[in-house]
Amino acid sequence: MEKLNIYKKILASKKTMLAALIDPDKYNPENICKIISAANNSLIDLIFVGGSLIQTGVDEIIKQIKEKTKIPVLIFPGSVLQISKKADGMLLLSLISGRNPEFLIGNHVIAARFIKKCNFEVIPTGYIIIESGKTTSVEYISNTKPIPYNKYDIAVSTAIAGELLGLKMIYLEAGSGAKLKINTKMISEVKKNISIPLIVGGGINSKADFIKAKNAGANIVVIGTAFEKNISLLEQFK
Repeated sequence: MEKLNIYKKILASKKTMLAALIDPDKYNPENICKIISAANNSLIDLIFVGGSLIQTGVDEIIKQIKEKTKIPVLIFPGSVLQISKKADGMLLLSLISGRNPEFLIGNHVIAARFIKKCNFEVIPTGYIIIESGKTTSVEYISNTKPIPYNKYDIAVSTAIAGELLGLKMIYLEAGSGAKLKINTKMISEVKKNISIPLIVGGGINSKADFIKAKNAGANIVVIGTAFEKNISLLEQFK
């Protein structure tokens, strides 16, 4: 597989990138075709594939996506089972806001040899869960507490620690279907204190939400649940 150097593309981007998060359990061949067609006609820059619980595997869905688009596909793994050679790369997530060793390093050790054999691009990413007004799947599955919604200093210190550890991106996550979006002050405070790309996801339901996150400093904004419910949302980003 030809390597696309996705991270280099992210670093060079002069605009805030938009990523579509696709959970394989929520799509079949017919509706994935509609989603990818809409993504191709909008300004989607990246496609993330993954979820907290996956019963169908990621191989087939990534194969279907790759047949229909040239948009780079990155695995967004919820477990060691969500790795596929068919992807262009993966976000190697380390849950640095929690204290569960399995999601800091344990699962990484289990998957390391297979990931290396995949010979795709791996982007080490510090994953930070932020309180969202509800118990999210990632919070429950990882058995970790999120950083409180207004504790900017904790989020900033956690992000700085991730950068000092050599992680290449920071991901602020409110969780799928979040009631509370990550507030713009937290985004801006984190961005001011790190020099690596910042990803923001959870509760992005409109173009207006995207613009707020963008103006606060996000390098990549992720949408998922919103377009699962309303595919026409992608039309806003043409």
